[in-house]
Amino acid sequence: MTNSTQFLPLCRWAPYLGLARGPEALSAWWVERWKWERETHRMTVAEVGGELAGFTYVGPSETDGAAELYAIHLEPHRVGSGIGRQLMINALGQLAEFDAERAVLWVLADNPVARRFYERGGWTPDGATRVAPVNDHPMPQLRYSHPL
Repeated sequence: MTNSTQFLPLCRWAPYLGLARGPEALSAWWVERWKWERETHRMTVAEVGGELAGFTYVGPSETDGAAELYAIHLEPHRVGSGIGRQLMINALGQLAEFDAERAVLWVLADNPVARRFYERGGWTPDGATRVAPVNDHPMPQLRYSHPL
């Protein structure tokens, strides 16, 4: 895994069908965000055979006493390969560097695959919920926490 400011279009599409503007738009959004947050956030890219396999994005959180896992995305054909797990382990190490008591993340309430993935990684729902836009569509989300 390497830290990088570049990545190719990718996404876990199933929960976002009908919402996502496409992998190119997703890529452009993360690249633009990284430009403004590179001093305070970390992007880690996983490569396999010189090709992008996935990435994570972590940084400070608006949640008191927490750092946040803002994104973990994997090329769909890499799901189940162990790369996502490696990215999560790496992200937890990076989150601990923010000197926070815990890590948090937000997941779509209607994304059982992602929720199981996080729960297997030691994350637990902490009771916080929100409705936040995903490509201009309001989506119910659950907050998960992990001790650091």
